[in-house]
Amino acid sequence: MDTKHKEVQDYYGKELQKSEDLKTNACCTIQAPPKYIIEALSQIHDEVQAKYYGCGLTIPYQLEGLKVLDLGSGSGRDCFIASKLVGQNGQVIGVDMTDEQLDVANKHIDFHTEAFGYSYANVKFVKGNIDHLGELGLEEGTFDLIISNCVINLAVDKEKVLADAYRLLKPGGEMYFSDVYSDRRVSLALQKDPVLWGECLSGALYWNDFLTISKKVGFTDPRVVESHPITIENKEVEEKVGDLSFFSVTYRLFKIDGLESDCEDYGQSVRYKGTIGENPHSYDLDDHHHFPKGKMMTVCGNTYKMLHDTRFAEHFEFFGTWDVHYGIYEGCGGNMPFNENDADAACC
Repeated sequence: MDTKHKEVQDYYGKELQKSEDLKTNACCTIQAPPKYIIEALSQIHDEVQAKYYGCGLTIPYQLEGLKVLDLGSGSGRDCFIASKLVGQNGQVIGVDMTDEQLDVANKHIDFHTEAFGYSYANVKFVKGNIDHLGELGLEEGTFDLIISNCVINLAVDKEKVLADAYRLLKPGGEMYFSDVYSDRRVSLALQKDPVLWGECLSGALYWNDFLTISKKVGFTDPRVVESHPITIENKEVEEKVGDLSFFSVTYRLFKIDGLESDCEDYGQSVRYKGTIGENPHSYDLDDHHHFPKGKMMTVCGNTYKMLHDTRFAEHFEFFGTWDVHYGIYEGCGGNMPFNENDADAACC
């Protein structure tokens, strides 16, 4: 086992016994969960909740019947929430490498099966390292959704984790996960600190490196769902990290053929029907795409595909074709990188 993996195993299996043992708030969920998550949480066993070390909300809407994989599932909190939301006919698999965490998760499978009124368990836990997903016998292209909560920063080979996630997803599937990111690259010296790594800080990716890696493995257009600055609130740790700033960010990454590196305009529009679960009045795809029920909204080609080529298609009406390209879609913040009104023209 890699030294870094052993350090993480010991930190989450032996050093930490409950969420209050964390030395910083990096691995803490800051924002209040929505109603549908609160309702599911009310049925989660207290011991499972006590050993929760996530930094965000990783359970999206519209999960009925889905096959879900949780990378770094820990005590199983998010898996059991997903188990409730996918229903009896859905399936949830949690992967974790820490025996103590897996013991808690497995101990409470029957409790949650009964609490949810199921005739059989729809969740299971597998011991494994997310750096080596290929060794776990998971079938490629079979998962509708992959979630992860403040764990990928603990991985040694983050590019491989994302590449494996892309491989395991079905076409039209998505990876919806929260993690910690830095405003610059973390020094090698800080990366060697086992406490800073275990606290989800020194293993954090520089945000721009994350975008580069995501696009490289096939997730062409990463979308931010929400983000929050992290306040460490530990003087010793603050002195170690110096001027580094950290953020908790929830991303959604879609596995869709034909997504473009930039948001392009094809004159397309969509209209939300108001039929997604807890969203009768409007639906937010990400932090800058808000769809009120019944209102015609223009969208870029990528957003059109994220709705049309996924499980959300039945909840929208779609207008337009791909016949005419109108240039960059400025509604997503894009613009031409040079000024067409430059006074000094040149010829070649």
